[in-house]
Amino acid sequence: MVNRVLMWAAASPRLQRQVTQNPVARRAAHRFVAGERLDEALDAAAALASRGIGSILDLLGEGVTDLSGAGAAVAEYEAAAKAIAARGLDARISIKLSQLGQTVDRDACVANLTEILDQAAAVGVPVEIDMEDSSLVPDTVALFRDAATAHPQTRLAVQAALRRTPVDLEALASLRPRVRLVKGAYAEPLEHAHQGKAEIRAQYRYLTDWLFEHGSDPAFGTHDDELVAHAHQAAARAGKGPQEYEFQFLYGIRRDLQQELVDSGHRVRVYIPFGSAWYPYLTRRMAERPANLLFFLRALVGR
Repeated sequence: MVNRVLMWAAASPRLQRQVTQNPVARRAAHRFVAGERLDEALDAAAALASRGIGSILDLLGEGVTDLSGAGAAVAEYEAAAKAIAARGLDARISIKLSQLGQTVDRDACVANLTEILDQAAAVGVPVEIDMEDSSLVPDTVALFRDAATAHPQTRLAVQAALRRTPVDLEALASLRPRVRLVKGAYAEPLEHAHQGKAEIRAQYRYLTDWLFEHGSDPAFGTHDDELVAHAHQAAARAGKGPQEYEFQFLYGIRRDLQQELVDSGHRVRVYIPFGSAWYPYLTRRMAERPANLLFFLRALVGR
C-alpha cells in the first residue's frame, strides 16, 4: 500500500508543486539529493572522496519533450564531466537517454549521446547509462550496444525486477558488458516485472552470478545485506578480489555499510543526484525502500 501511494505521489503534479515549494521539504530532501547546482554535487563527491568513496553524478530530470531541453541536458552533462576532471575527482557521470531526446527524436538522441561520450572520454571521465521504464528498455539496450562498441568503458544499468533482463544480458554477452545491477525503482505491471521481494532477490542473485561469469568489472547497486553477501560469495567463487568489482549506493543511504565495505578493501561508489527535478526521484526512492520515508519524515520535523 505504501509503495502504491508513493508511486501515485511521484506522478502527481499538484503534490509536486506543494512539496517542492515548501522550504522545509526542500531542506529535508538534501538527505538524498546533493542540491540543485552542479557545484553542490561536486562538493558532495569531494567529501566522499575524503572517505575513499567514488561518485557518480546524476543530473535529475527525464523524458524531455523537446530538443531544446535535450540540448540543455547535454550541456549540463558536459560541464559535469569537465568539472570532475578539473577537480581530479574519482567520479563518473550517469545519463538518462530520455533526457537526451530518446522519445522525441531518436537520431538527435544518438547524436547527443555520442557527443557526451566523446567529450567525457576526452577528459577521462567514464559514463554510465541509466535504465528507465520497461517501454524504453529495448531501445536503451540497442543504443548501449553501439555506445559500448566505440567506448568500452561505458556501463549500463539493468533492473533485476524486469522479467526480460536475463535475455537482454544474454544478447550483450559477446561484449562482456560493464553493468550496474539494481533492483529497479519503476512501477511496472506484473507481466513485465517480478513484484515480490523474494522473486526480485532471486533474480538479482542469478544475475550477480551471470555478471561474474560473462561481464566485465560488475557493479552492484544495492543496500540489501543479503545481496551484498551474495556478491561476496559469487566473487569468491569466480576468483575475483575486492577491487575487481564494485558496490554502488544511493546518496544518503546506508552510510554505515559504505564505510564498512571501504574499510574491508572493497570499491564503493555513491550515486549523487542533483538538479531541480528532485521530487520524482525522491518519491521513487521512498517507494523502492519505504524505510527512506521515515528518514524524510524525521528530517521534516527536525529530528
